[in-house]
Amino acid sequence: MAQRYVRVQTPEGQIYYGLLQLNRGVQVLDAPPWLKGQPTDLELKPDSYQLLAPCAPSKIVAVGKNYAKHAAEMGGEVPKEPLLFLKPPTAVTAAGTEINYPSQTERVDYEGELAVVIGERCVDCTPEQAQSKIWGYTIANDVTARDLQRRDSQWTRAKGFDTFCPLGPWIVRELSPGARLQTIVNENPEPAQSALIEQMVFTPDVLVSYISQIMTLLPGDVVLTGTPEGVGPLQVGDRVRVEIEGIGSLDNWVVARKAARL
Repeated sequence: MAQRYVRVQTPEGQIYYGLLQLNRGVQVLDAPPWLKGQPTDLELKPDSYQLLAPCAPSKIVAVGKNYAKHAAEMGGEVPKEPLLFLKPPTAVTAAGTEINYPSQTERVDYEGELAVVIGERCVDCTPEQAQSKIWGYTIANDVTARDLQRRDSQWTRAKGFDTFCPLGPWIVRELSPGARLQTIVNENPEPAQSALIEQMVFTPDVLVSYISQIMTLLPGDVVLTGTPEGVGPLQVGDRVRVEIEGIGSLDNWVVARKAARL
């Protein structure tokens, strides 16, 4: 089994990066793994931590319409260049947590995606150079308020709500291009989305290279590589699971968003 790199929090509030063990214990590292973190003598017992999103990106760069069939179902063609947008870091939430359904929208959609984690500062890279800047891979759900996306002239509001970027549950270093991505809603035996990673139009190294010509990517940043066809709505009470072969599954459930207490 591939090594699984996690980010966890103890009941005392301490946050660690570590290696997940077969018994679900965590071998703590002395730094984020992409910053050459090394194993320490500390191992957390399986019931002594909370799993967080596996990284804390300074930014999340996402790509729209990167699968031809999804572009078609959205009523358009694949762009000639990658179509980029940003999700704020505050949208990130972990596996096993809630997706908050905002009152401002009447349709919230799932979008299962492969997420790329950057390991080194990346600026003006070729695709070959960009490949070496990709540290690993995890799973994302690019949750979208679809009615707001259609109403607004840009996508910031539709994509940017808190909890609209479930990420995790861990990072693996390598992934087969033939890995299958699937999205399952409420344990329906028929996946809502099912596609091979290699069916994306612009590959991860091309995407990272393209983005690096625009903005500097920093260690721990995340690139969402696009969603395949089959996007659809979620309702309060739904459970949604995104699976990618060779990584695992990202599970979340939907609740009505409540006003924050000051």
